[in-house]
Amino acid sequence: MGWVLMSVRHALLALLSEGPKYGLQLRQEFEARTGEVWPLNVGQVYTTVGRLERDGLVASDDGEEPGPQKSFRITPEGRVELDAWLTTPPAADVPPRDELVIKVLVALRLPGVDVTSILQTHRRHLIEAMSRYTRLKEDAADADLGLLLVADAEILRLEAFVRWLDTAEVRLRHRPPVAIPAIPAAPATPATPTAPAAPRRRARATR
Repeated sequence: MGWVLMSVRHALLALLSEGPKYGLQLRQEFEARTGEVWPLNVGQVYTTVGRLERDGLVASDDGEEPGPQKSFRITPEGRVELDAWLTTPPAADVPPRDELVIKVLVALRLPGVDVTSILQTHRRHLIEAMSRYTRLKEDAADADLGLLLVADAEILRLEAFVRWLDTAEVRLRHRPPVAIPAIPAAPATPATPTAPAAPRRRARATR
């Protein structure tokens, strides 16, 4: 989720680079430019802009507390931050902690779990989601470039996960059986040593 929060933070900076805006304006323009695929509530807008103001990247023009009558503008430091974000590629050296990947990895180690069934369930869900985005593209106007690009990105992302699930299922079928370790036998209880027999007395000879 961290990269999503950073994207919202810098997307708001980009909107403010066009001129001062109120919180409600920021929310409306963010959703309009992302095809309304990622809804953003007003509370999140004010929280994010408040942090930008704390960091000196944004300044407020009216009032002291966040609210409908408070507008925000980008600072020179904010423009430097925005330019750096736009030209810096996302980090690709560490794989993101994707929930689906973690779920499959955990299931592999759980006894009694049908991993193949889990893979097939998630595949069906992803294919249904791809179909929804395909219909969204068909219904979208050609001029709505933002929505079309978002739908393209989601379809390609979901398609990559479907292919990964297919690969995982093939690897699972060819995985050598895991030997179940034998339970070690309990050590034998040592025998109780028997006491030596008392020496027998010799009978006296009769005269």
